[in-house]
Amino acid sequence: MLSFESDYTTGAHEQILRRLLETNLDPQPGYGSDSYCESARQKIRQACACPEADIFFLTGGTQTNALVISSLLQQHEGVLAAETGHISTHEAGAIEASGHKVLTLPHHSGKVDAADVEQFCTRFYQDETCSHMVPPGMVYISHPTEYGTLYSKAELEALSRVCKKFELPLFMDGARLGYGLAGMGADVTLPDIAALCDVFYIGGTKVGALCGEAVVFTRGNMPKHFLTLVKRRGALLAKGRLLGVQFDTLFTDGLYEQLGRHAIAMAKRLIEIFRSRGYRFYLESPTNQQFIILENTILERLREYVRFSFWEALDSSHTVVRFAVSWSTTSQDLDQLEAILDA
Repeated sequence: MLSFESDYTTGAHEQILRRLLETNLDPQPGYGSDSYCESARQKIRQACACPEADIFFLTGGTQTNALVISSLLQQHEGVLAAETGHISTHEAGAIEASGHKVLTLPHHSGKVDAADVEQFCTRFYQDETCSHMVPPGMVYISHPTEYGTLYSKAELEALSRVCKKFELPLFMDGARLGYGLAGMGADVTLPDIAALCDVFYIGGTKVGALCGEAVVFTRGNMPKHFLTLVKRRGALLAKGRLLGVQFDTLFTDGLYEQLGRHAIAMAKRLIEIFRSRGYRFYLESPTNQQFIILENTILERLREYVRFSFWEALDSSHTVVRFAVSWSTTSQDLDQLEAILDA
């Protein structure tokens, strides 16, 4: 069946698979201390124009969010996030399970606004009873957001200023960062992110790797004994090389950027396919996730031939669904989709 269900339903790019085979029998130290992890770190530092960055490789997004947030927060603090943010909605309470409250803010097409952060913090500290409440300890954003939208450089700069004012680390979830960097009209680069965020991660799982997220602490600010904290959570791979080889490959000869650009090219065609046939979009997304409004009878017919994701009921007769393209989407996939829509 044709699938636009998500961007992690296929395996890995062939260059990564080939490199894993080529390095398979090379004995290496464990726990991320191997030569492949070190090579990947150096390449990521160069790509971010951040030579002082500390970089740690983890396997998945929820694991990464929970570890970064719990290690940077004091035990009594919470994390500010959009009410639609991934940690607020689709991580099964992973942050709360670590003992930290998610403090939600209004979203603006999935994004957190600097003015809302400032207002929240100002009101919190003006409240005479704030010592009985959960104080904000950091700000979480994702780029792209849950709605496939992107922060502009100006928006990131504003968030960074407010975070510095209230001494809050700014943490960017980059599970789909490759698609954000290549997004239509995007003006944010990896060096911009490294300059404006205290910590972020470069997602591999959804952008060509079998698994893996590269966490970048940008200012020599990786928590003390971070490896120990990772192991305590059962998240430390003995064969850390598996992640190092993949990121070393992704950051060789611009592969990560190429995969992002390919997905955005596929997204542009997907948009044109639906738009030219009169379908409406829930919002304008410049990335690989597209949110389309379907009449419910059409939705049921399409489900017989195509996998896609339910997003939300719009009204009694229409539903918002998500079509996601990825690094592995082909022109032939889109040809088949056109044929199905026209049948």
